[in-house]
Amino acid sequence: MSKQTRIMVFGTFDGLHPGHLDFFKQARKLAGKTLQPFLIVSIARDKNVKRIKGELPLLDEKKRMALVKNSHLIDKVVLSGLRNHIPHILKENPDIIALGYDQRDYIQNLKKDLRNVKITRLKSYKEKIYKNRLLKNQVSQKRAAPILFHPETWR
Repeated sequence: MSKQTRIMVFGTFDGLHPGHLDFFKQARKLAGKTLQPFLIVSIARDKNVKRIKGELPLLDEKKRMALVKNSHLIDKVVLSGLRNHIPHILKENPDIIALGYDQRDYIQNLKKDLRNVKITRLKSYKEKIYKNRLLKNQVSQKRAAPILFHPETWR
């Protein structure tokens, strides 16, 4: 059996769209060709989403967790920490942490607290189209159909 590379990503994932699908694929590729990727997704807690984004997600954390679990690209889904994210990251023992193009606040603390973990930033995927905030705004203004549950993400 080949060695696994444990890759961890973080997000709200208030629905899934092609941008998330690309994010998961990019993260899995970080294992390289010789190692088996094991992708761990950390789902943001409702309280943290409210504090950071100013509003609760459309789907609660349990529904978002269940949604992401159904993606064929994901090996494990966990809930993030409520106040301190480091313990739940250490518990999963990732080799690589992959951050999204828009996840800027995390990087300094992660580098300081997780010295033995490679931290990388992934590229955006059509960010002017596939950004949940933009999609929700278009849906609420009835300018676009909901793209929150993209069929390509299911097993």
